[in-house]
Amino acid sequence: MAATPRTSPPTSVEAQPRPGLRERKKLKTRTAIRRSTYRLIAEQGYDATTIEQIAEAAEVSPSTVFRYFATKEDIVLTDEYNPLLEAETRKRPADEPPLQSMRFVVTEALATLLATEEEDLRRRTWLMVEVPAIRARMSETMSDTAKVLARVLADRSGRGADDLEVRVFVAAVLGALREVTLYWGEHGQKGDLIAMVDQALDTLEGGLTL
Repeated sequence: MAATPRTSPPTSVEAQPRPGLRERKKLKTRTAIRRSTYRLIAEQGYDATTIEQIAEAAEVSPSTVFRYFATKEDIVLTDEYNPLLEAETRKRPADEPPLQSMRFVVTEALATLLATEEEDLRRRTWLMVEVPAIRARMSETMSDTAKVLARVLADRSGRGADDLEVRVFVAAVLGALREVTLYWGEHGQKGDLIAMVDQALDTLEGGLTL
């Protein structure tokens, strides 16, 4: 099945309203902590990297690190894309099939990520594959994204956010994205990641037949 064509101009982080000074400072701190973490892990390994070392490298206190990230795994996994996913999903036409909306929003967000933060994405994906603790935590943190998407799709369909069909739909989409990410990472991060996402969503759209 061919990928569903996109029906509106690409969305980018730059197209979003510029955050205020306070939010920009928070983002700068989170980014510094994340980049320092990636560098230290590359130099000495995940297990050997401590919160104290990360704090020193990012020029913040350990308490500041914990204020932004509950665990070391969260430093690797947390990104700034949930608000973007929610906002862009709400912009999609009300009569558009939910899976088509998800396809558009997810692939455009991924295209933006590849264009602006490709190195971080590749590091994160490598760690998801190589570090069991990160892979386990990824499954837990996906629940936050699931709640965001369930709320939006419930509003669009007139259902409750805890509706079983809404939850199953969101779980299926996010599960497909998780498996694509791991597959890409396990195969040397080769190939067109967006095309793989489209292929996975085609599988869902086709009724999960093999």
